Amino acid sequence: QVQLVESGGGLVQAGGSLTLSCHPSVRTVGSYSMGWFRQAPGKEREFVTCISWYGISTYYADSVKGRFTISRDNAKNTVYLQMNSRRPVDAAVYYCAAGRASLLSLESTQHWGRGTQVTVSS
Repeated sequence: QVQLVESGGGLVQAGGSLTLSCHPSVRTVGSYSMGWFRQAPGKEREFVTCISWYGISTYYADSVKGRFTISRDNAKNTVYLQMNSRRPVDAAVYYCAAGRASLLSLESTQHWGRGTQVTVSS
């Protein structure tokens, strides 16, 4: 069982930046695509972004393109989500995800973190 531990959530002002981190309990480079999903109150969990096994390919939801950046430090076995130009609509619980598929989805994700809360103040 792969455990994913997120960190870095908190309160940020609209327009500000925040970086989330995800540290898997096993080495994931070459084995898992890693990604982030989010869930706002009263809404379904949605895809945000993911990065392929070796970090060559990245995918983003249209709503975050140009503002969020996913990266993975294979030496540290850590995945990051840099969030810039944050908007109130970005407030949600952010979940780290891992799966074998190149492009992660709710169905293809095999492992989930517990989530970290991100709040945006206007």
